[in-house]
Amino acid sequence: MHAPSPSRLLSSLVAFCALTGAAHASDDESSSASPSPSSTATTTSTVTPCVATSTNGAFYDLRPDIAVVPEKGVKLARGTHTQDYQARGYDYGYNITLNICAPVVKGVEDVVGLTSEAWAKVGAWYEKGGKVYSLGQESGALKPRGRKLVLQYTGGSPCEPPEDDKDDKRKRSTGVHQGAAYSKYSDDEDEDRDDDQTDSDSDKRKHSNASKKKTRRKSATISFLCDRSPDTSTAVSFVGTDPDECSYFFEVRSQHACAGAEPHKPGSVGPGGVFAIIFFIALAVYVIGGVFYQRTVVKQRGWRQLPNYTLWAGIWSFLKDIFVILTSSCARFLPLRRGYRSLNTSSRGRYGNNDDENRLIDQLDEEWDD
Repeated sequence: MHAPSPSRLLSSLVAFCALTGAAHASDDESSSASPSPSSTATTTSTVTPCVATSTNGAFYDLRPDIAVVPEKGVKLARGTHTQDYQARGYDYGYNITLNICAPVVKGVEDVVGLTSEAWAKVGAWYEKGGKVYSLGQESGALKPRGRKLVLQYTGGSPCEPPEDDKDDKRKRSTGVHQGAAYSKYSDDEDEDRDDDQTDSDSDKRKHSNASKKKTRRKSATISFLCDRSPDTSTAVSFVGTDPDECSYFFEVRSQHACAGAEPHKPGSVGPGGVFAIIFFIALAVYVIGGVFYQRTVVKQRGWRQLPNYTLWAGIWSFLKDIFVILTSSCARFLPLRRGYRSLNTSSRGRYGNNDDENRLIDQLDEEWDD
């Protein structure tokens, strides 16, 4: 078999380099055309719902208080809420159903003033006079204010207008316009009449636009208080509402509303990692500094260059002695080897039975007497 010529090797090498360069170029184009998920993740910031961190570093996590819909075949954690929270209205004549940082578990329909798409996002509601009213769409934006947490639901059902606004609506519905009560018009006054009519129409449109802008919707403000009692579950209390029944206020007592330490995020260094880094840095400084001192100042060589060599050598000898003692002590509990028998420690001894011993003793006594 003949060896390939240098020219052929050079041509094959050039072809391989060209193919490799084309592959790298295609990879660069694909990477530039479609950014990686990691790059997009770094550019966009995500906020975890129902989690907040105050300016002084206190961390709050109310996710265990969220009522969730139980799924078939999925085992929920202990203490998970599967039903909505109920707040008694007492003298208001109705009770209020709500959830924390999520829509209500029990869905609602035919909500006053909301579209069918918004029904699934209702975070609090009540029923009065056979009608369902929303107190706002769900939200997970917790806001720490001092030692309390505040959560707000907005965009609920329209608020009832005051009595003055109702009277204005009745007047506008009758079509009465001030300065427009004319019984007769001459031919010369037709243009003035058209101008007045145009002005009245523009005023009506402006007034209607202003009324739309002034439309208020119900909202709910939930204040969380820290309750460290282990036997007390999360309790929701209805504080009250404004005279227009437009803004509702609630108070929630929960052990999860207490400030805690923020867990370290994946990829960041936690407390254990910081301690390990400090430990290894101190160990490196101790070893390197000790070796440098022992070698340059004390003029030691070999293992004696290590700092405190006699101390570490004594510890190593102590550990070896402990190991020998333990192994020798445990050897007594090992089973005997095959082929060995225990010594005979019976009363017969090496001379046979007791009769032989007695005869020997009598014989010796007779010889002694002689």
